[in-house]
Amino acid sequence: MASLHLRSLQALELALRLGSLQAAASALWITPAAVGQRIKALEDYLGVDLVVRGRSGLRPTSELSGALGHLRSAFQELDTVSTMLNLQRGDEIHIAATSDLADFWLRPRISKFRTEHPHVLFCINGEGDAPLRIGQVDCEISFGPQRPNVRDDMLFRDFVLPISSPENTRRISSVALRDRLEGFPLLHLDFYKEDPNALNWAGWIKIQRLRRTEPNRGIRFQRIKPALEAVRANAGLTLCGLALIGPHIDDGTISLPFPVSTGLWTNHAFQARFRADALLRPQVKRFREWLLTQASGTQEWLSQQVQSAQEGAAPARSSSKVGRAPRGRRAAQRGGERGAGK
Repeated sequence: MASLHLRSLQALELALRLGSLQAAASALWITPAAVGQRIKALEDYLGVDLVVRGRSGLRPTSELSGALGHLRSAFQELDTVSTMLNLQRGDEIHIAATSDLADFWLRPRISKFRTEHPHVLFCINGEGDAPLRIGQVDCEISFGPQRPNVRDDMLFRDFVLPISSPENTRRISSVALRDRLEGFPLLHLDFYKEDPNALNWAGWIKIQRLRRTEPNRGIRFQRIKPALEAVRANAGLTLCGLALIGPHIDDGTISLPFPVSTGLWTNHAFQARFRADALLRPQVKRFREWLLTQASGTQEWLSQQVQSAQEGAAPARSSSKVGRAPRGRRAAQRGGERGAGK
């Protein structure tokens, strides 16, 4: 039974120890619903209820209480074994990352690290060269507030501004600036909504003194990837961070319909947390150093874009393709700057 239901037992032990499905989901990097499904599968197999909800969170039923101590001891021993064996897993790095950061920023850069370290295998969000394993990951990368007294590595903040397809930029550029968004489809991206500095269309339009009826109407997206696909398909404009979409601006599939100076820095940041014992492995330590160097380059490029826009100069070019501003982008900026103003 233990081997057949190991994931369910792991979800059960974490949910009870941490007090909620949400906390267990964060530890396992899955959804709370998936944690509940694993526990339910075990309950169905045994034919008994194992957890109940109380005012202070989840608690074990009488059927589980007698075995709970053994369950916790078993996973403590597994954690110890996992820690000891992880030191022998010299060629694997396991990462759990915000999906959009993994898709747009991390995976495209991994090849550079692999060129210098060809024997290192990666598993990112359960996929990659290295097989998915039970246990904690070596590195977690998330987007959120910078927490005091927590030893996270700050990677970079983002800079949020309107983005569009080149075709829609062309369409709205012929309209007077004040009425440029009136009647035009607006898409809403919730990725940044927990950020205290988060821009939404109603707030951005008010700051820019534009006209727009019912600016909160339109399709909503939780993730950047589908929102970007909708923008490319000419479905409308959205507010999105510049950090992850530089290559799409460079290749001309995404355009900036308004000046960079109309954007705003996020308060939240992309951050990395490495397990202390994972950093005992040389390849994880090297990856951390590489990751911080890559992040520093992204932050520097963003700062150059914003500074150049504020000074009214052409956007700075960087040594990488990500930093270049193509002719279409510069034209879009000049078009927006002719009438832009607060």
